Amino acid sequence: MRKWMILTALLAGLSLQAQTPLQQKVEKILSEEPLRSAVVGLVARDASGKVLVSVNPDRMMVPASNMKIITTGAALHAFGPERRFDTRLGYTGQIVDGTLEGDVYIIGGGDPTLGTRDSIAVKTDALFWRWKTMLRDAGIERIHGRIIGDGRAFEGHLENSSWTYDDTGTSYGTGCSALSFYANAQDYAVSAGAKPGDPVRVRITYPDTPWMHFTNYGVTGPKGSGNSLYLFTTDLAPYAELRGSFAIGRSPKTENFANKWGALTCAYYFWQNLRSTGWDVTGGYADIDRSGYIRGADFVPLDKAGDPVVVGASPSPALWEIARETNYRSDNFYAESLLRLMGEAATSIAVYDSCYVAEAEVLRSLGMPEAGLRVEDGSGLSRRNYVSPSWMVSFLRAMQGSRSFEAFLTSLPQAGKGTLASLIPQAPAQVKSRFRLKSGSMDGVLCYSGYYLDPSGKPAVTFSLMVNNSTATTARLRDTLGRILLLLVY
Repeated sequence: MRKWMILTALLAGLSLQAQTPLQQKVEKILSEEPLRSAVVGLVARDASGKVLVSVNPDRMMVPASNMKIITTGAALHAFGPERRFDTRLGYTGQIVDGTLEGDVYIIGGGDPTLGTRDSIAVKTDALFWRWKTMLRDAGIERIHGRIIGDGRAFEGHLENSSWTYDDTGTSYGTGCSALSFYANAQDYAVSAGAKPGDPVRVRITYPDTPWMHFTNYGVTGPKGSGNSLYLFTTDLAPYAELRGSFAIGRSPKTENFANKWGALTCAYYFWQNLRSTGWDVTGGYADIDRSGYIRGADFVPLDKAGDPVVVGASPSPALWEIARETNYRSDNFYAESLLRLMGEAATSIAVYDSCYVAEAEVLRSLGMPEAGLRVEDGSGLSRRNYVSPSWMVSFLRAMQGSRSFEAFLTSLPQAGKGTLASLIPQAPAQVKSRFRLKSGSMDGVLCYSGYYLDPSGKPAVTFSLMVNNSTATTARLRDTLGRILLLLVY
């Protein structure tokens, strides 16, 4: 027994001696609050693959928006950086002396930028001008029919079923469709009433959705009570309710909520543009339900959708631009669109189950194992996503062998910019500029994964640092994790 005790002590001593100074420094930080009571996973490797530090490397963690690293990387690897996604214009019926006796179809191809104010997107008026030019080139000068938004390329529900109910009414949880408009979001001007208990003052500013039945149940809360306004809505019926409170004394603001009718909104705005620029359009605007029936603003199913003759297409921005915006802004809508596009391209079915299959195939082509990752969505909004730090680091290293690595690396923000503006404020500018990483945060979760580059711009350190189950403020966690990130590179 005494021999075993001596052997155990020797092994323990050897283990302590084997710990690197970096591992010891990191573990000291982990032994203190705010990380002592949280779950932490960390892996960092140098350019040769040597492990620099490792803490719970195989622990499955909720990654939050670190999922966007996987989604954008897989999409870039699958499609290539220059891939674009077309929105097509077509018609049914006959053209007689410049008059279309039939309907115009806007056929969505998954471009998430349509109608947005994103710097990479074609401005809406310019986009509609292109579409009108396509119609003219096809010999159409007047339309005796409807403008129909066709989003059928993405089957299934807009949202992932694991998202929380209140999230699905927000602009970051609206869900994506094959034909969207303004990222399927809607802006509301909100301000407090005159006194607590009064209705919140609210006005829809853009885009207009005249078919919606909107009810305001928001109330003015007492001073200091905050903002708990949520929009509750669904694509099952054109109804929405604003619920919650907005404290008296708060400055008026623009709230961004979900619009579940992207295809119908796109058709409505193109219809408006046509009429305002002198086009004769005798029909109204419509979209297509899941059964394939055209329905107007009254949502009564009418005739079966036709098979339109395509007259032209407008491409999306290049994929590398979409991936960059996805990661820099941590844009859930763009990320979900990329996941759905992978599913549609690989299986011709864009329901989430097909998307998982498609992404898994892309990851296998990169040499990634199934163990260590569970995919639930593309954005990280779901708490059913799980990934281990060791898997994430292996993926980041595998991406270095992809044809799309340069575009992928460029898509990751630098420390001190974008969503990382407050990270490691104490670090010199030349150190911040060499970090390329993505953050991920939600209640109790904060993660950072990415690269630290050498002077030539190649990854010198690849890392994934994840915290779950924390009760500390995001600011306190961010400062502490920033200290760890700087230890990895100094």
